[in-house]
Amino acid sequence: MTRQFNVVIEKDADGFFVASVPALPGCHTQARSLDVLMGQIREAIELCIEVQGQKLIDDEP
Repeated sequence: MTRQFNVVIEKDADGFFVASVPALPGCHTQARSLDVLMGQIREAIELCIEVQGQKLIDDEP
């Protein structure tokens, strides 16, 4: 199953691109280039989903 998420990309004062995923609190990354940033945010999304899934399992009675 493929899921799609909106990603907000901004450029900070130091010239880094910063990506965050509003639907996944705490899911963000930064890089000097957009190419690198896109790979990193995909990985961050996968990890955030994995962690959220684990939390759901851990919270079950």
